[in-house]
Amino acid sequence: MRLTIEIDDEVLENAMELTGETKKGPAITKATAEYVKREMVKKFANLVMEGGFADYPMTNDELEATDR
Repeated sequence: MRLTIEIDDEVLENAMELTGETKKGPAITKATAEYVKREMVKKFANLVMEGGFADYPMTNDELEATDR
């Protein structure tokens, strides 16, 4: 999908450096995909820690309270 966006030059340079991409488009695509993946992992982890799954035995607080 083609998209025209305005991105701060410094942010774009950082994205290119951090992703290792030399072209703008691939850098933005890679950075966006990584961001979405990280947010999905956070959301899933929060769901697990809050006891969002009936078959998951304990919440994070319960796990931390156990004496290991």
